[in-house]
Amino acid sequence: MKTNKLLKHPNQIRTYFKAEIPLLIIVTISGLIYNIGMLAGPYFEGQLAQCLYDITRNKATWHDMWILALFYVFVIALVQIARAIKRFGVRRFANDISRSMRRNLYNSLVHRPQETDLGSLLTNAIADVDVCAEGIRKFTTELFDTGVVMIAYVCMLLHYDWKLTILCCLFTPIAYLVANQMKNVVTLANAAYKQSASDLSRMTMDRIENSLTYRVYGREQNRDAAYEKALRDYERKSAKANLFEGSLTPLYDAIAMLGAVMILYFGGKNVIGTGWIRWNLAAFTTFLACFTKLAVKTSHAAKLFNAVQKAEVSWKRIQPLMEEPIEDDFQADEVPFTPVTLSFDHVSIGSLLQDITFTAKPGEIIGITGEVASGKSVLGKILIGEVDYAGSITLNGKEFRDLSENEKISYISYMGHDPQLLSVSFADNIQLGTNVSAQPYLELTDLDTDLKNRSIAESIGDAGSMLSGGQQARLALARTLAHARSILILDDPFAAVDKNTETKVLKNIRKTFPEHTILLISHRLYHFPSFSHVLYLHDHTGTFLTHADMLKQEVGYKKLFEGSDRHDEK
Repeated sequence: MKTNKLLKHPNQIRTYFKAEIPLLIIVTISGLIYNIGMLAGPYFEGQLAQCLYDITRNKATWHDMWILALFYVFVIALVQIARAIKRFGVRRFANDISRSMRRNLYNSLVHRPQETDLGSLLTNAIADVDVCAEGIRKFTTELFDTGVVMIAYVCMLLHYDWKLTILCCLFTPIAYLVANQMKNVVTLANAAYKQSASDLSRMTMDRIENSLTYRVYGREQNRDAAYEKALRDYERKSAKANLFEGSLTPLYDAIAMLGAVMILYFGGKNVIGTGWIRWNLAAFTTFLACFTKLAVKTSHAAKLFNAVQKAEVSWKRIQPLMEEPIEDDFQADEVPFTPVTLSFDHVSIGSLLQDITFTAKPGEIIGITGEVASGKSVLGKILIGEVDYAGSITLNGKEFRDLSENEKISYISYMGHDPQLLSVSFADNIQLGTNVSAQPYLELTDLDTDLKNRSIAESIGDAGSMLSGGQQARLALARTLAHARSILILDDPFAAVDKNTETKVLKNIRKTFPEHTILLISHRLYHFPSFSHVLYLHDHTGTFLTHADMLKQEVGYKKLFEGSDRHDEK
C-alpha cells in the first residue's frame, strides 16, 4: 500500500485518495462493521433494562441476565476489533497522504525558480500539509464514525417511532445550520492566524539574520518593538481562532440535545400507553440511548466542519505549489560517454553579453576569463539551465534548447564558483549516493595529501566549514570529476590553490579526461598558454582566439595575463 512514486496531478485532492484505494477498501469494510455494530449498544442496553425489570416481576431470572450480558460483551468485542482495524487503517491512510504531499511539495520547490525566502516558505508549507492531512484524516474518520452511524441511528429510531423521530431530530439540522453559518467566521479566523504566524516567522528570521546590521545602525530597539507587536498580533489571532474552534462544540451539543426533552415527554406517553404507539421499558431506553448517541455524533460532525474548513484554508495556500512532479530517477552516470563538440553561435544574454561565438571540440580545454562582472560565471550557467539566452548553442549539431532535461544532464557536468558542499563526509560529498570510489578522485585533485591523517569517512563540518578554501574547491572539483560527462564546466576550480598544486591537478585532468570538452573559467591565467583557445569577455562581448593571438590583438587580455603572472610570482 505504501507508495514511493511521485503522484501525478498533485494539485487535486482526489489524487491522494485514488493512490490509497486498497487501504480505503479495508477502512470501508471495517468501518461499516464497526459503525453498524454500534447499534448493538442501545439495543442491548434496552434489553438489559427490560430484563432487570422483568426479574423484579419474576418474569425472568438472573441466568437470563447473565446470558444476555455475555452475548452483549461478545458482540461489542467484535465491533471493537473492527474499530481497531478501521482506526489503524485511517491513521495509515493519513500518514501516507502526508508523506505523498510532502514528497510532491519538496519536488515542486526543488525544481521551481529559486525563492527569496525558501526556508520560510517550506516551513509554512509543511505546516499546511500537516493541517491538510489532519483534515483528511478527520473527514475519513467521521465519514464512518459520524455519517454511517448517524444513518444507522436514524433508521433505528424510525423503526421504533417515526413521528417522535422526526420531532426530536428537528434540532439536529439546526445544529448543522449554526455550524454552516459559523463556517466563514472560522475560516477567516484561521486564515488571519496563519498569516500572522507567517509574518512572525519572517520577522524572526529577519531579526536573527540581520542582527548585526540593526546593532551597528542602532535600530535594535526599533526592530524589537516591531517584533513584539507582531508577537502580540499572533497571540491574539491564535487565541481567537482556537476560541471559535473550541467553544462551538458545546453549543452544537446543547442544540442537538434539546430533542431529549421531546423523548422524555412523548416517549413517556408511549410507555404508559397514551402515546402514538405502545412501548415497553426496553423500547424507551433503547430510543433514548440511541438519540443521545446521535446527538453526540452531531457535535462530531460540527467539529468535522471546523477541521475541513481549516484544511481548506491550508490547501488553498499550498495548492499553487503542488506542480506536476519531475522524476529524478534518471541516472546520468549510466549513460555511455560520447565525445561532444560544443558550439556557441551569436549567443546573447540580455544586455550582459552579446554575440558570443566559439567552438570547443573533444579533447580541448577552453580558458574563459575577463574582468570582474564581465559574465564569466553567467556564461557557464547557460548550460545548466539557470540563464536564458538568445542565439544558438549546439551539442554535436543538436540545438541545446531542444534537448530534454535528461539529455542535458547526460552531457554536462558543472562545478560552480560556490562549492556547495554537503555537511557530510569527504566520501559522501564525492559519491552523492552512488557506488563510485572516492579515493581516486581525492588523489586526482591532490586532496589525498591533505588527508594523510584523516579518514575519508570523516565529516567536513557544516557545508565544509572544517576545510580551508582551497580544500573546499578541490573537494567540489573531485565531486565533479567523479561524475564527469562529455562537457566539463569548471568555474574557478583552483581558487586558493598554490601554483604547484594547480599544475599537478591540471596535469591529472588532462591525462584522465583526454576526450572531454572542458570549459575552464578562471581569473588565474598561468596555464592559459597551454589551453587550446581562450575566450576573453570584455565590453559586453567576447573574443575567441589562441592565447598567442589574444596577446597580440587584445590589450585588455594582455594586461590581465601579465597582472596574473606577477601575482602568481609573488
